[in-house]
Formats: sequence, structure tokens, C-alpha cells
Amino acid sequence: MRLYALCDQELLDKRGMPLEKFIEIAKANNAEIIQYRNKNADIAFIKQQLIFIRKNYDGFLIVNDAYELIEFCDGVHVGQDDLKAIDEDVCKAVKILRNVIKKEKLLGISTHNEEEVLQANEMDLNYIGLGAYRNTTTKKDIIGVLGSDLDAIASKSKHLVAAIGGVMLDDEFSNVTYIVVGSGLIK
Repeated sequence: MRLYALCDQELLDKRGMPLEKFIEIAKANNAEIIQYRNKNADIAFIKQQLIFIRKNYDGFLIVNDAYELIEFCDGVHVGQDDLKAIDEDVCKAVKILRNVIKKEKLLGISTHNEEEVLQANEMDLNYIGLGAYRNTTTKKDIIGVLGSDLDAIASKSKHLVAAIGGVMLDDEFSNVTYIVVGSGLIK
């Protein structure tokens, strides 16, 4: 499995872990991607963190939601609610986002069920996040836990699939490209 490390600033703050330590752990586990997520900070702080990660990490850097900072990273990941804030029609929202972030940048969205995966198949994306795989304390608004059904649903995606939500480093899947691990990297 290929590692997609989820760097959640709120979790780092709760556990007293500096950003540089998270980057070291991600690199030690051969993370191909780091996604930086910060739901509470202003854009200036998020930009500063992205610049710091970029200076200290050579892999792909994804920002969560803050697509206005795309010039500081390799792509953006957006949830369903965030897409609907752009346009109620999520397909149209992805088209708008793709025009903003351009073709050379990565674009991923969260999906939670087979219906959303099939809808995502019609979108210009690089990958989907699919889950939650199991319950997690990192995210409070989990829509549903897919458990062992995640792999079967992932097989219906034409995009690369990143398993999200409660995923651990030793989890294995047949139809998933990336395991997204956040709290499992912060001990």
C-alpha cells in the first residue's frame, strides 16, 4: 500500500507534535503524499505551513479545501460539503475548481458510498478519497462506516482510490491505491 499522510493541524496541536516531527514520521514511512488540513486557521497561517512543508518534504503536497493556495502545493482535496459551497451541483463545482487549479495540479474529492463514487467517475479528478473505513476520533462528521465494503465500492472507481477514515498503516485492500493515515502516524 502507498501512504498518503494526513497532517491535521488540530490533531498536531492536541498531541503537542510540531509540524517538522510529523514530516519526519511521514518521510520515515515513505509517504508519497502529505495533505495539510487546517479547518480553524486563516489563509496566511495555512500558507506559512504549506511553505514549511514544501521546504522539508519532496513528495506531493495537497492542501485541504484552501484551493486559493494552490500555487504553494501540488493539489487540493475537497469534501462533498465544500464542493456544494462552490455549487450545489457537485459536478459543476468540480468543473469550476478544475478551471481554478488548472490541469497540471492534482484534484481529489471525498466520497462516502457507491453513488458518490459513480458520480465521481464522470468528473475530471486525479483521485477520490473513499470512506470512512472505520470510526475515527479525528473527524467528527463521519457520514457512514464502510468497513469491508470499502474495497468492493473502490473497485467501481475509474480514478485512483485513497481509503480514508480510521485507516491504519497495516490495513490492506485490493482496489485501493493509497491508505490515508493521520492519527495512526501520531503516537
